[in-house]
Amino acid sequence: MGNTKKLSLTTIYSVAIFVIAIDQLSKLLVHNFMEMGTLGEVHVIGDWFRLHYLLNPGMAFGMQFGNEYGKLLLTLFRILASGGIVYAIYSLYKKDTTHLGFLVCISMILGGAIGNAVDSIFYGVLIEGNVIPGSSTPWFHGQVIDMLYFPMVEGNFPSWIPALGGDHFLFFSPVFNIADSAIFLGVAFILIFQNRFTENEN
Repeated sequence: MGNTKKLSLTTIYSVAIFVIAIDQLSKLLVHNFMEMGTLGEVHVIGDWFRLHYLLNPGMAFGMQFGNEYGKLLLTLFRILASGGIVYAIYSLYKKDTTHLGFLVCISMILGGAIGNAVDSIFYGVLIEGNVIPGSSTPWFHGQVIDMLYFPMVEGNFPSWIPALGGDHFLFFSPVFNIADSAIFLGVAFILIFQNRFTENEN
């Protein structure tokens, strides 16, 4: 089950390339054909799956990461992490005990990391209005394009809940993209199937 020779190393890296291609295509389509914000929102499946175009200057799922220098550090981290993952896949592929599914999951994570890194590095230069306001240079300061929005459950907390009683809640509120999804699914599959992925190591 752990025989990686069933797929070539190039094929495993192709998983990352596929994620990058789909991620970038979706972002460019959203940028070119959708209006930003609520006015341009497209309801795909009722109210709980929508396409919602926004620019994210920070991390995955809409999280923020400091000021201009925080963004620069995040971009550099994405580049270094991507390089590290490329090498990790190569090294693990050479081991006969490495499970094929584990390598595919890591390649998904690699594709997601590079997909968002492309936005951060180039979009500030290539897409008008994308650069983070106040940045000293458009390079490495592009904002990530997000569009997937799943506001599935919305309401108010019951009044009897301490501190939160009566407050509004929305699940799931973050807006994200294909790259974020690939990273999340890659990590999730590793956690779910970790016993199977490591059975040849024991």
